[in-house]
Amino acid sequence: MEVIEKLPSLSSGVRKEISDGVPQPLGATLTDGGVNFAIHSEYAHAVCLVLFDSADSPSTDIFDLKRTGNVWHVHVAGLRAGQLYGYKVNGQYNPVNGKRFNPHKLLLDPYAKAIHGKFKNQDNLIFAYDLNADGKDLVMDTRENETIVPKCIVVDEAFNWEGDKPLGLTMNELIIYEAHVKGMTAHSTAGVTHPGTYLGLIEKIPYLKTLGINAIELMPVQEFFVRPELLDKNLSEYWGYNTIGFFAPESTYSTQTTPGCQVAEFKTLVKELHKSGIEVILDVVYNHTGEGNHLGPTLCFKGVDNPSYFKLCQNPDNPSEPYRFYINDSGCGNTLNVENHAFMNLVLDSLRYWVTSMHVDGFRFDLASILARAHGEFSNTSLFFEAVSKDPILSKVKMIAEPWDLTTYQVGNFPQGWSEWNGKFRDTVRKFLKGDLGQSPDMATRLTGSADLYQDDGRRPFNSINFITCHDGFTLKDLYSYNEKHNEANGEENRDGSNDNLSWNCGAEGETDDPKVIALRKKMIKNAICVLLFSSGTPMLLYGDEIMRTQKGNNNTYCQDNDLTWFNWDDIHNNRDILEFTTKAIAFRKQCAVLRPRRFWTGEPKEGQIPDIAWYGKRNGIVRWKSTRLKTLSYQLYAHAGNDPYFLHLVFNMDHRGGVFQLPTHDNIVWYQLVDTAQVSGQDFYSFEDKKLVGQPFQQRCAARSVNVFWGKAHP
Repeated sequence: MEVIEKLPSLSSGVRKEISDGVPQPLGATLTDGGVNFAIHSEYAHAVCLVLFDSADSPSTDIFDLKRTGNVWHVHVAGLRAGQLYGYKVNGQYNPVNGKRFNPHKLLLDPYAKAIHGKFKNQDNLIFAYDLNADGKDLVMDTRENETIVPKCIVVDEAFNWEGDKPLGLTMNELIIYEAHVKGMTAHSTAGVTHPGTYLGLIEKIPYLKTLGINAIELMPVQEFFVRPELLDKNLSEYWGYNTIGFFAPESTYSTQTTPGCQVAEFKTLVKELHKSGIEVILDVVYNHTGEGNHLGPTLCFKGVDNPSYFKLCQNPDNPSEPYRFYINDSGCGNTLNVENHAFMNLVLDSLRYWVTSMHVDGFRFDLASILARAHGEFSNTSLFFEAVSKDPILSKVKMIAEPWDLTTYQVGNFPQGWSEWNGKFRDTVRKFLKGDLGQSPDMATRLTGSADLYQDDGRRPFNSINFITCHDGFTLKDLYSYNEKHNEANGEENRDGSNDNLSWNCGAEGETDDPKVIALRKKMIKNAICVLLFSSGTPMLLYGDEIMRTQKGNNNTYCQDNDLTWFNWDDIHNNRDILEFTTKAIAFRKQCAVLRPRRFWTGEPKEGQIPDIAWYGKRNGIVRWKSTRLKTLSYQLYAHAGNDPYFLHLVFNMDHRGGVFQLPTHDNIVWYQLVDTAQVSGQDFYSFEDKKLVGQPFQQRCAARSVNVFWGKAHP
């Protein structure tokens, strides 16, 4: 049923001086004499600006906006930074045809730069429809909700950046650390002044710097919605992949001392990370909003311009309802429509804002293939890619794709200028490390930059973001502690989360006091660290893997905002051996440019007829690539640049048996052992100064399931 209700033009309260204002820029913009407000809505019949003096009090003023094209705008004199506001948007309430305007519901500004408060489902007032009606979303809820929902905040962008400029690190230099702002310092052991906040993370920058990290990939920090069904089960939206404000830093990660302080505190975090040589990459979610499907709440986009922002579809059970439902390529209830110019512009404006005003260095796009649609299908020549490549700001920052969604898997298919989370690297490495048959040929490709994915379109090895673990799935410790997921704490009877983890518990499920199992697990973790950091490509380490952080077998901790996911700083001492090994491995990667190639290896001879890469069998024989039982990879890299050439020889032996390996012989070259993951801490990783000489005839026994690295250097 189509419904249009009349909005009042002005509430009781002090009348302010208003004028038409201008349609650009969108959002709330401070002027010399007040604030200009502008919001896009193609299908609205009327839009009103609603002002508040406090978050939970009635509105003080309501103003009609003037329409220019599809933008509604007004200028209000005398307003300052800190002003609270929202919108009420009127038009057809006709969900069957995709229109969901409800003038009784206060809405967030899609361009809001800060949000005060979090949504709570009080009496179902955040829903635009009557949950008790037989027709559900077809029946409008006419109750007002302005006193119980969050408000937008007018933001002053002024900030003392102290001369901060982009660090300009190249992709092949990066050591990426995927981290959660709150999770890094919320634990009682963190010992910071403001636990779980942007400022709290600043206090842990020295740790990151000592570890060797030079890029931090922050899990979502754009304002997100916490679903009521999670709160009802005493759970939370820990990961934050439920965005409701694409310009606004998450408010709960601030000290919350004043409304809007999250903006300056986030900027302070970025500035301090840059001072320590650490770039900031944001995990961003432009594929859906937190408003869910047709039965979800109306918080912002649904009520502002539902047909423009979302991909809509027919009710499969009723052809007379052509646009009632939402396409769900995201798996989160709705899918945003990047093929619509309004949302495309919002994404580009949002990205530019985080670069220019917040000084971030790049982005990791959640379910990025959704943004790459042309006529509903994935296309690496889509309008979005074209717009980014031509943008003078965005074309210069780091763009990283999660190259899949619910409907498609596009690893290796993104265009030049884009890097990708390499899911094939993760899966192949996990299989190879636990000794699966037939993995060696593919593993060799992953170790050397995944040329099969990134070479034919002109990209480089560093466009492969190599990872073995990430927020989604097991931690590294759990990867070698559990054969099965243990997600009971999520309240879904262990049905959620992937059943295909490619993990190995090393002989016991979960925690154990068996010293042999513990030693094997630590060896496997060190093997994984070596693969991650010694492979061609850009490595990404999950926060806490270096101290054996555990989630007790939970591989889907999206709702666990507690000790299960937080970084326990006591583990620095409890698992110092793994921390020291990881720190040494990172430093070693930085020291050896041959591990960070800008081009793919060719195997062609270089200086003195020595190939840049060469593969060897166990005793320098031919590699039996066709054998499914091959579980050992042995190869030599030749670093020929400059006046001080050297060799690295790496042996990844995942066979359950050890063996003797013959190192190649070269004129006047002596071999030294640097890494042996089978050894105890202190003897598993030697520095170049303390290297261990391999005696002639340069044969070395490599233990079962171990990684060994040798350095070949001209005899002094």
